[in-house]
Amino acid sequence: MAKLRLLPVVAALCLALAGVALAAPKFVIQGRVYCDTCRAGFETVASQYIPGATVKLECRHYETDSIEHTAVGVTDGTGTYNIEVEDSHEEEICEVSLVKSPVPACSEVSGSRNRARVLVTGRNGLASDVRYANSLGFLKDEPLKECGLLLQQYALGVDD
Repeated sequence: MAKLRLLPVVAALCLALAGVALAAPKFVIQGRVYCDTCRAGFETVASQYIPGATVKLECRHYETDSIEHTAVGVTDGTGTYNIEVEDSHEEEICEVSLVKSPVPACSEVSGSRNRARVLVTGRNGLASDVRYANSLGFLKDEPLKECGLLLQQYALGVDD
């Protein structure tokens, strides 16, 4: 008799677990936005991360090029954004791109660091649901005075 009373509880538990297993996957796209204070085209020790910058995630179908999904994110106090995405987008090419900088003196979109591609699918061997995008950078209107010396330390263009 006691076994019969447990039957509805066990059945409800099984249905709840099946619902969780069939739920759409959720991913978090995470990245940072910085101000390229040296106009170097990459992050340096003089780069500053931008709070309040706006970015956009756009997923396009790889065959038709039609936009299948879009989302907007804003960076926090550390210049980091987190965009939540439901469902797998394995047949789409997803990219995060710069939209707007809240810093007037650092609002020019960098041609080389204006977008980052991310894989938004669970079928790629990654255990985490967080997908990390490369940092995106706006260019400062005028480079900082110390940038010449700083960039010499990187030995750019010097062949041994």
